[in-house]
Amino acid sequence: MQIMHLSQFISAIEDTPLSSWKNLTPWRLTGQSESIVRMMMEDLDRFQFNIENEVAVHVTATVEKGVILKGPAIIGPGVFVGAHAYIRGGNWIDERCSIGPGCELKSSFVFAESRLAHFNFVGDSIIGRDVNLEAGSIICNHRNERVHKTISVRADGILLNTGIEKFGALVGDHSRLGANSVIAPGTLIQPSTVIERGALRDDDSTEI
Repeated sequence: MQIMHLSQFISAIEDTPLSSWKNLTPWRLTGQSESIVRMMMEDLDRFQFNIENEVAVHVTATVEKGVILKGPAIIGPGVFVGAHAYIRGGNWIDERCSIGPGCELKSSFVFAESRLAHFNFVGDSIIGRDVNLEAGSIICNHRNERVHKTISVRADGILLNTGIEKFGALVGDHSRLGANSVIAPGTLIQPSTVIERGALRDDDSTEI
């Protein structure tokens, strides 16, 4: 099922290492994050990355004390990872991104120059270029409140069942998520969207 192209949300995707998977739906991309990151790792320049236990950290990246990195993971050029961040489940962090102190990133792809301020959770998501998450903003990846937990997405006004139980959001380039905002599972955020501080964005408000 193809209901959108990732390039509608991330303009430069064809010029990144993820171009080979650009035709996948967002939830299929995140659902295969571990295997995809492992394949991306095979093409890395071993002189530019320190690689150990399926974790590749570019020589120009900064990883502070107390960070937990669980492979497979790629930390790109000029990336900053703040103290006590927790990165797990297959992640790719593109160049010049910032993952602030106390953030958790799970099974996600983060494009260049995006920033998680601090104390953010981002699960099973795709974050476009130059996206900013203010402190405490959360992207949920699981419908804990429902008996039937399969996640739906809304595209062109139509609610479609993804057939999976873990997917967070696709956040378009240059978007801004305000402090303490909550993004419900299955959300597709158009480029340059601003989510207000403390807001809830849930594209599937229908009770199941």
